[in-house]
Amino acid sequence: MNIILAILIGYFIGSISFSYLIAKKIKKVDIRTQGSGNAGATNTLRVLGWGPAIAVLLLDASKGIVAVLLSYLLGAEEWVAFLAGLFAIVGHNWPIYYGFRGGKGVATTIGVFAILVFIPALISGIIAILLIVITRYVSLGSLVFMVSAPTLTFVLGYDTIHILLAAVIGLLSLWRHRTNIVRLLNGTESKIGQKKEVTS
Repeated sequence: MNIILAILIGYFIGSISFSYLIAKKIKKVDIRTQGSGNAGATNTLRVLGWGPAIAVLLLDASKGIVAVLLSYLLGAEEWVAFLAGLFAIVGHNWPIYYGFRGGKGVATTIGVFAILVFIPALISGIIAILLIVITRYVSLGSLVFMVSAPTLTFVLGYDTIHILLAAVIGLLSLWRHRTNIVRLLNGTESKIGQKKEVTS
């Protein structure tokens, strides 16, 4: 399979912003102008509540899964499918359909990792969920997942290309969460359950 085709498939699938579409449908607002301004499941939870947030989480994760599986169906090697997943995350973060203003790619990353490095993703997901339940900081759980999954990919003996691509995805996510890291260090990060009023 052509590498450029895999990248384009991943990017165009990833560029679909379900938080934007659902917020427009339910409240007729741009999710990027509400709450934290992030086009993702956590901000959807703050602005619209649990139901829409769960829908966004699952749909965003499905983007990574579909990008990888579609690449497989078209005959891609595993590392090319991983590349399609990487660009699904890039598309989520900088979507061509919405002025290149998207989210942080956590759910889409989970989808990619769940397909390609399942055991590291599973272990990291359990750790992240426990941290979120204990601290109520979604961003902290996300950051730990993004460090833990590539690390476990290395520890569990995956091949070099998997380790490198997992590390690139992890570093990309850490960079997208740089403001969250500052707020966590300053003690000003929002906790889960802190609902934001919708402004028109």
